[in-house]
Amino acid sequence: MSEHFDAMVVEDVDGKPHAQLRKLTQADLPDHDVLVEVAYSSLNYKDGLAIAGKGRIARRVPMVGGIDLAGTVVDSRSPDWKKGDLVVVNGWGLSETEWGGYSRFQRVKPEWLLKLPEAFSLQEAMAIGTAGYTAALCVDALEDWGRIEPGTGEVLVTGAAGGVGSVGISLLAAKGYNVVASTGRPELHDYLKSLGASEVIDRSVLGGEVKPLQKERWTGGIDTVGTSTLANALAQTAYGAAMTACGLAGASDLPATVFPHILRSVALIGVDSVYAPFAKRKRAWATLAEHIDRTKLAAMTHVYSMRDLPDLANSIVSGKIQGRVVIEI
Repeated sequence: MSEHFDAMVVEDVDGKPHAQLRKLTQADLPDHDVLVEVAYSSLNYKDGLAIAGKGRIARRVPMVGGIDLAGTVVDSRSPDWKKGDLVVVNGWGLSETEWGGYSRFQRVKPEWLLKLPEAFSLQEAMAIGTAGYTAALCVDALEDWGRIEPGTGEVLVTGAAGGVGSVGISLLAAKGYNVVASTGRPELHDYLKSLGASEVIDRSVLGGEVKPLQKERWTGGIDTVGTSTLANALAQTAYGAAMTACGLAGASDLPATVFPHILRSVALIGVDSVYAPFAKRKRAWATLAEHIDRTKLAAMTHVYSMRDLPDLANSIVSGKIQGRVVIEI
Protein backbone atom coordinates (compact mmCIF):
# COMPACT_ATOMS: atom_id res chain seq x y z
CA MET A 1 0.00 0.00 0.00
CA SER A 2 1.42 3.40 -1.00
CA GLU A 3 -1.12 5.54 0.88
CA HIS A 4 0.57 8.19 2.98
CA PHE A 5 -0.24 8.64 6.65
CA ASP A 6 0.92 10.83 9.53
CA ALA A 7 3.57 9.87 12.07
CA MET A 8 5.43 11.86 14.73
CA VAL A 9 9.08 11.34 13.81
CA VAL A 10 12.14 12.27 15.86
CA GLU A 11 15.09 13.26 13.66
CA ASP A 12 18.53 14.73 14.19
CA VAL A 13 18.62 18.44 13.38
CA ASP A 14 21.96 20.20 13.91
CA GLY A 15 23.02 17.51 16.35
CA LYS A 16 19.85 17.70 18.46
CA PRO A 17 16.69 15.57 18.48
CA HIS A 18 13.73 17.28 16.84
CA ALA A 19 10.22 15.87 16.46
CA GLN A 20 7.65 16.76 13.82
CA LEU A 21 4.80 15.21 11.86
CA ARG A 22 5.95 13.40 8.74
CA LYS A 23 4.16 11.54 5.96
CA LEU A 24 5.07 7.84 5.79
CA THR A 25 3.94 4.82 3.81
CA GLN A 26 3.78 1.21 4.95
CA ALA A 27 6.96 0.60 2.93
CA ASP A 28 8.79 2.88 5.38
CA LEU A 29 7.87 0.76 8.42
CA PRO A 30 10.17 -1.85 10.04
CA ASP A 31 10.09 -5.37 8.63
CA HIS A 32 8.35 -6.99 11.60
CA ASP A 33 5.72 -9.71 11.31
CA VAL A 34 2.53 -8.01 12.51
CA LEU A 35 1.03 -4.88 10.97
CA VAL A 36 -1.22 -2.93 13.34
CA GLU A 37 -3.52 -0.05 12.52
CA VAL A 38 -3.03 2.14 15.56
CA ALA A 39 -6.13 3.74 17.07
CA TYR A 40 -4.58 5.32 20.16
CA SER A 41 -1.29 5.86 21.92
CA SER A 42 -0.62 7.82 25.09
CA LEU A 43 1.68 10.46 26.51
CA ASN A 44 4.15 9.38 29.18
CA TYR A 45 7.06 11.24 30.77
CA LYS A 46 9.55 9.48 28.50
CA ASP A 47 7.46 10.50 25.46
CA GLY A 48 7.60 14.08 26.67
CA LEU A 49 11.39 14.01 26.88
CA ALA A 50 11.64 12.51 23.38
CA ILE A 51 9.23 14.90 21.66
CA ALA A 52 10.49 17.99 23.51
CA GLY A 53 14.09 17.09 22.66
CA LYS A 54 15.03 17.13 26.35
CA GLY A 55 16.98 13.90 26.28
CA ARG A 56 18.42 11.25 23.99
CA ILE A 57 15.45 8.90 24.35
CA ALA A 58 15.65 7.87 20.69
CA ARG A 59 18.85 5.87 20.45
CA ARG A 60 18.74 5.95 16.68
CA VAL A 61 17.06 8.29 14.21
CA PRO A 62 14.77 8.67 12.44
CA MET A 63 12.50 7.30 15.17
CA VAL A 64 8.72 7.25 15.43
CA GLY A 65 7.77 8.30 18.96
CA GLY A 66 5.24 6.78 21.34
CA ILE A 67 6.13 4.08 23.89
CA ASP A 68 2.79 2.29 23.61
CA LEU A 69 -0.13 1.66 21.27
CA ALA A 70 -3.54 0.06 21.00
CA GLY A 71 -5.06 -0.98 17.70
CA THR A 72 -6.21 -3.66 15.28
CA VAL A 73 -4.11 -6.25 13.45
CA VAL A 74 -4.50 -5.73 9.71
CA ASP A 75 -1.89 -8.22 8.49
CA SER A 76 0.21 -10.92 10.15
CA ARG A 77 2.93 -13.36 9.20
CA SER A 78 2.70 -14.85 12.69
CA PRO A 79 0.38 -17.79 13.51
CA ASP A 80 -0.26 -16.19 16.92
CA TRP A 81 -2.11 -13.19 15.52
CA LYS A 82 -4.72 -12.72 12.83
CA LYS A 83 -6.45 -9.88 11.04
CA GLY A 84 -9.00 -8.22 13.29
CA ASP A 85 -7.31 -9.00 16.61
CA LEU A 86 -7.44 -6.10 19.07
CA VAL A 87 -4.03 -5.65 20.69
CA VAL A 88 -1.95 -3.55 23.08
CA VAL A 89 1.81 -2.95 23.15
CA ASN A 90 3.70 -1.45 26.10
CA GLY A 91 7.44 -0.86 26.14
CA TRP A 92 9.77 -3.25 24.29
CA GLY A 93 11.94 -0.29 23.33
CA LEU A 94 9.24 1.54 21.37
CA SER A 95 10.42 5.12 20.63
CA GLU A 96 13.91 4.21 21.88
CA THR A 97 15.26 1.42 19.68
CA GLU A 98 12.02 0.45 17.88
CA TRP A 99 9.49 2.60 16.04
CA GLY A 100 6.57 3.50 18.29
CA GLY A 101 2.87 4.23 18.46
CA TYR A 102 2.61 7.78 17.09
CA SER A 103 1.80 6.48 13.64
CA ARG A 104 -1.41 5.37 11.94
CA PHE A 105 0.25 2.05 11.08
CA GLN A 106 3.11 0.24 12.78
CA ARG A 107 4.80 -3.11 12.30
CA VAL A 108 5.72 -4.91 15.52
CA LYS A 109 7.11 -8.24 16.65
CA PRO A 110 4.44 -10.81 17.61
CA GLU A 111 5.93 -11.39 21.07
CA TRP A 112 5.37 -7.73 21.94
CA LEU A 113 1.61 -8.01 21.58
CA LEU A 114 -0.93 -8.56 24.32
CA LYS A 115 -4.59 -9.23 23.56
CA LEU A 116 -6.77 -6.28 24.52
CA PRO A 117 -8.49 -7.23 27.80
CA GLU A 118 -12.24 -7.62 27.28
CA ALA A 119 -12.88 -5.13 30.09
CA PHE A 120 -11.48 -2.22 28.06
CA SER A 121 -11.98 -0.39 24.81
CA LEU A 122 -8.92 0.59 22.78
CA GLN A 123 -9.20 4.15 24.09
CA GLU A 124 -9.47 2.96 27.71
CA ALA A 125 -6.41 0.75 27.21
CA MET A 126 -4.38 3.83 26.34
CA ALA A 127 -6.07 5.89 29.07
CA ILE A 128 -4.35 3.30 31.26
CA GLY A 129 -1.34 3.16 28.94
CA THR A 130 2.19 2.43 30.03
CA ALA A 131 1.81 4.65 33.09
CA GLY A 132 -1.21 2.73 34.38
CA TYR A 133 0.28 -0.63 33.48
CA THR A 134 3.42 0.39 35.41
CA ALA A 135 1.28 1.35 38.40
CA ALA A 136 -0.30 -2.10 38.31
CA LEU A 137 3.15 -3.72 38.21
CA CYS A 138 4.02 -1.74 41.34
CA VAL A 139 0.84 -2.75 43.16
CA ASP A 140 1.43 -6.40 42.28
CA ALA A 141 5.03 -6.18 43.52
CA LEU A 142 3.96 -4.63 46.84
CA GLU A 143 1.37 -7.31 47.40
CA ASP A 144 3.88 -10.03 46.55
CA TRP A 145 6.22 -8.57 49.18
CA GLY A 146 3.43 -9.21 51.65
CA ARG A 147 3.69 -6.33 54.12
CA ILE A 148 0.75 -4.14 53.07
CA GLU A 149 -2.74 -5.04 54.26
CA PRO A 150 -6.02 -3.41 53.20
CA GLY A 151 -7.41 -1.10 55.85
CA THR A 152 -4.23 -0.93 57.93
CA GLY A 153 -1.23 1.39 57.75
CA GLU A 154 -0.57 3.95 55.05
CA VAL A 155 0.64 3.43 51.48
CA LEU A 156 2.52 6.34 49.89
CA VAL A 157 2.24 7.45 46.26
CA THR A 158 4.65 10.20 45.11
CA GLY A 159 4.28 12.27 41.97
CA ALA A 160 0.65 11.52 42.64
CA ALA A 161 -0.99 13.75 40.04
CA GLY A 162 0.85 12.14 37.11
CA GLY A 163 -0.18 9.07 35.16
CA VAL A 164 1.44 6.41 37.34
CA GLY A 165 0.34 8.19 40.49
CA SER A 166 -3.26 8.70 39.40
CA VAL A 167 -3.79 5.09 38.40
CA GLY A 168 -1.80 3.84 41.40
CA ILE A 169 -4.04 5.75 43.81
CA SER A 170 -7.18 4.48 42.11
CA LEU A 171 -5.98 0.84 42.17
CA LEU A 172 -4.78 0.90 45.76
CA ALA A 173 -7.96 2.62 46.99
CA ALA A 174 -10.12 0.10 45.12
CA LYS A 175 -8.25 -2.69 46.91
CA GLY A 176 -8.98 -1.10 50.30
CA TYR A 177 -5.61 0.46 51.14
CA ASN A 178 -5.19 3.78 52.94
CA VAL A 179 -3.42 5.92 50.34
CA VAL A 180 -1.42 9.07 51.07
CA ALA A 181 -0.67 11.12 47.95
CA SER A 182 2.34 13.42 47.64
CA THR A 183 2.19 16.33 45.17
CA GLY A 184 3.58 19.79 44.66
CA ARG A 185 0.31 21.09 43.21
CA PRO A 186 -2.11 22.12 45.96
CA GLU A 187 -4.83 22.89 43.40
CA LEU A 188 -5.08 19.15 42.70
CA HIS A 189 -5.77 17.97 46.25
CA ASP A 190 -9.48 17.51 45.54
CA TYR A 191 -8.69 15.61 42.35
CA LEU A 192 -6.40 13.20 44.21
CA LYS A 193 -8.97 12.65 46.94
CA SER A 194 -11.59 11.94 44.28
CA LEU A 195 -9.35 9.11 43.05
CA GLY A 196 -9.27 7.60 46.54
CA ALA A 197 -6.43 9.27 48.45
CA SER A 198 -7.30 9.53 52.14
CA GLU A 199 -4.71 12.26 52.67
CA VAL A 200 -2.62 14.55 50.48
CA ILE A 201 0.77 15.91 51.58
CA ASP A 202 2.93 18.54 49.94
CA ARG A 203 6.00 17.18 48.18
CA SER A 204 8.18 19.40 50.38
CA VAL A 205 7.42 17.05 53.27
CA LEU A 206 9.53 14.41 51.54
CA GLY A 207 11.80 16.67 49.54
CA GLY A 208 13.91 18.19 52.31
CA GLU A 209 17.06 17.11 54.11
CA VAL A 210 17.47 13.35 54.25
CA LYS A 211 17.99 11.84 57.69
CA PRO A 212 19.05 8.17 57.55
CA LEU A 213 16.26 6.90 59.82
CA GLN A 214 13.01 8.69 60.56
CA LYS A 215 9.72 7.84 62.24
CA GLU A 216 8.20 4.75 60.65
CA ARG A 217 5.06 5.55 58.68
CA TRP A 218 4.70 3.81 55.31
CA THR A 219 3.70 0.16 54.96
CA GLY A 220 4.39 0.40 51.24
CA GLY A 221 4.68 2.88 48.44
CA ILE A 222 4.98 3.75 44.77
CA ASP A 223 7.66 6.33 43.95
CA THR A 224 7.93 8.07 40.57
CA VAL A 225 10.21 10.91 41.67
CA GLY A 226 13.54 9.51 42.90
CA THR A 227 16.23 11.62 44.58
CA SER A 228 15.56 12.97 48.11
CA THR A 229 11.84 12.15 47.87
CA LEU A 230 12.57 8.44 47.58
CA ALA A 231 15.40 8.64 50.13
CA ASN A 232 13.10 10.22 52.73
CA ALA A 233 10.32 7.76 51.92
CA LEU A 234 12.69 4.85 52.54
CA ALA A 235 13.82 6.40 55.84
CA GLN A 236 10.15 6.52 56.90
CA THR A 237 9.20 3.02 55.72
CA ALA A 238 8.01 0.62 58.40
CA TYR A 239 9.94 -2.47 59.44
CA GLY A 240 9.81 -5.19 56.80
CA ALA A 241 7.90 -3.07 54.29
CA ALA A 242 8.84 -2.09 50.73
CA MET A 243 8.94 0.87 48.37
CA THR A 244 8.62 0.37 44.63
CA ALA A 245 10.55 2.75 42.36
CA CYS A 246 9.58 3.23 38.73
CA GLY A 247 10.49 6.81 37.80
CA LEU A 248 12.86 9.76 38.13
CA ALA A 249 10.67 12.81 37.59
CA GLY A 250 12.75 14.62 40.25
CA ALA A 251 16.21 13.27 39.45
CA SER A 252 18.05 9.97 39.10
CA ASP A 253 20.22 10.21 42.21
CA LEU A 254 19.40 8.57 45.54
CA PRO A 255 21.02 10.40 48.50
CA ALA A 256 20.25 7.63 50.97
CA THR A 257 22.03 5.26 53.36
CA VAL A 258 21.75 1.53 53.91
CA PHE A 259 20.30 2.02 57.41
CA PRO A 260 16.62 1.45 56.51
CA HIS A 261 17.58 -1.75 54.70
CA ILE A 262 19.90 -3.29 57.31
CA LEU A 263 18.18 -2.03 60.48
CA ARG A 264 14.53 -2.26 59.44
CA SER A 265 14.64 -4.85 56.63
CA VAL A 266 13.15 -2.28 54.25
CA ALA A 267 13.14 -3.31 50.58
CA LEU A 268 13.54 -1.08 47.53
CA ILE A 269 11.88 -2.85 44.60
CA GLY A 270 12.75 -1.57 41.16
CA VAL A 271 9.91 -1.91 38.66
CA ASP A 272 10.68 -2.02 34.94
CA SER A 273 7.79 -1.86 32.50
CA VAL A 274 9.76 -1.95 29.24
CA TYR A 275 11.05 -5.53 29.28
CA ALA A 276 8.81 -7.06 31.95
CA PRO A 277 8.14 -10.74 31.15
CA PHE A 278 4.82 -11.77 29.68
CA ALA A 279 3.47 -13.31 32.90
CA LYS A 280 3.92 -10.03 34.79
CA ARG A 281 2.33 -8.06 31.96
CA LYS A 282 -0.67 -10.35 31.80
CA ARG A 283 -1.12 -10.19 35.57
CA ALA A 284 -0.84 -6.39 35.62
CA TRP A 285 -3.57 -6.03 33.01
CA ALA A 286 -5.70 -8.54 34.92
CA THR A 287 -5.23 -6.41 38.07
CA LEU A 288 -6.35 -3.35 36.11
CA ALA A 289 -9.34 -5.13 34.59
CA GLU A 290 -10.53 -6.31 38.00
CA HIS A 291 -9.91 -3.23 40.11
CA ILE A 292 -9.71 -0.03 38.07
CA ASP A 293 -12.76 2.20 38.49
CA ARG A 294 -13.70 3.09 34.93
CA THR A 295 -15.54 6.22 36.08
CA LYS A 296 -12.36 7.41 37.80
CA LEU A 297 -10.34 6.39 34.76
CA ALA A 298 -12.54 8.57 32.56
CA ALA A 299 -12.23 11.46 35.01
CA MET A 300 -8.41 11.37 34.86
CA THR A 301 -8.25 11.06 31.05
CA HIS A 302 -7.85 13.75 28.39
CA VAL A 303 -7.79 13.01 24.64
CA TYR A 304 -5.70 14.97 22.13
CA SER A 305 -4.40 14.58 18.58
CA MET A 306 -0.84 14.05 17.39
CA ARG A 307 -0.69 17.72 16.38
CA ASP A 308 -0.94 18.63 20.06
CA LEU A 309 2.10 16.55 21.01
CA PRO A 310 4.80 19.30 20.98
CA ASP A 311 2.87 21.44 23.48
CA LEU A 312 1.86 18.42 25.57
CA ALA A 313 5.47 17.21 25.68
CA ASN A 314 6.67 20.47 27.20
CA SER A 315 3.81 20.38 29.70
CA ILE A 316 4.51 16.86 30.97
CA VAL A 317 8.25 17.53 31.31
CA SER A 318 7.40 20.68 33.30
CA GLY A 319 5.12 18.70 35.61
CA LYS A 320 1.94 20.40 34.41
CA ILE A 321 0.00 17.36 33.19
CA GLN A 322 -2.82 16.01 35.33
CA GLY A 323 -3.78 12.34 35.04
CA ARG A 324 -3.59 10.54 31.73
CA VAL A 325 -3.26 11.90 28.18
CA VAL A 326 -4.51 9.75 25.31
CA ILE A 327 -3.29 10.49 21.79
CA GLU A 328 -5.87 9.70 19.13
CA ILE A 329 -4.07 8.51 16.02
